[in-house]
Parts: sequence; structure tokens; C-alpha cells
Amino acid sequence: MRRLAPWLLGLTLLGTLGGKLDRLEDYEQDHYYALRVYMDKKERNQYLRNKTPEARDQWLKDHGYWDRFYQYDERRREAIVNGDVAPGWNEDQVFMAWGRPFDRKRLTGRTAARSVLLVYRFEVAPDGAVMVWVPGSKVTHNAVDRYQLEVYVDDGKVREIVKKDDWE
Repeated sequence: MRRLAPWLLGLTLLGTLGGKLDRLEDYEQDHYYALRVYMDKKERNQYLRNKTPEARDQWLKDHGYWDRFYQYDERRREAIVNGDVAPGWNEDQVFMAWGRPFDRKRLTGRTAARSVLLVYRFEVAPDGAVMVWVPGSKVTHNAVDRYQLEVYVDDGKVREIVKKDDWE
């Protein structure tokens, strides 16, 4: 899968905070975009109000977010940042890579004790960037393609990812 454009998704979600995001170091942007899915608006603002990378890192540690991302080895963190979701991942890793799903359904009749279906919608911009679709996004009218990925999670692990050529 092509590298997702998490910065565009982040700017769409955060609107006026774009200027504060510019001052983040590259590594900070990586963990911020992965962890923002767990933060409410107030927490995102608190995090971004910190003036230095050290203060922002400490804020993440103090609020229990740091280890959520840094518990994984460098290769897995890079895959999360790139949006390269794959079978074997857990739900947390999928959320960090792509955010909350468009839809989530409990499944029955599978061999697992607990199965869920996570539905993600994607758009392809004219420049080829792939973005996770956000309801109410103003980017949609520019999309040259769109597709849906259905992520089947059995007992907390991604077992299968099915691509649909259009949204259902």
C-alpha cells in the first residue's frame, strides 16, 4: 500500500492547530499522529501547548501515551507511521496507523472466540496520496479514486484484509 498522508488527515481533524504542528520535530509528528486517536481535543491542545520536544515527550509519558507507541520496535513503528497495516497486527496498531474505523461490527460464525470487522474508507488524491477518509472532509471532492478495506480481527489480531473497489 502506498504511504498514507497522515499529515493531511491530521490537519483535517485539527483545523486551526496546523501552525502548532509545524513546530514538531519529525519523530514527534510520527508519534503524535499515531497517538492522537487516543486523545480528546483538550488533550491534543495540552500536548501542543508545550514549547519544547522534551516537554512534549514528558507530557506523553506523564499521561500514559508514550509507551503505547514506543513499546513496539522501530520497524513496527515505521510501519504504523507509513500505514502499512498487515495480518498479525493488533487492533491498537491498526488504530494508530489509520485512526478509528468508519464502521466496526462484531462478527459471529467465525472460529475465533471474539471477531470484529473494521471498515476503513480511503481516498486517492490527484497527486497519488492515499488518505483515510474522514466524515465531513472537504478533501473528498478532489479524490480521483476511493476504496474500502475490510479488516477482519480475530481474538485481537488482524487475520485478513479485503479490498473493495468502492464504498458500500
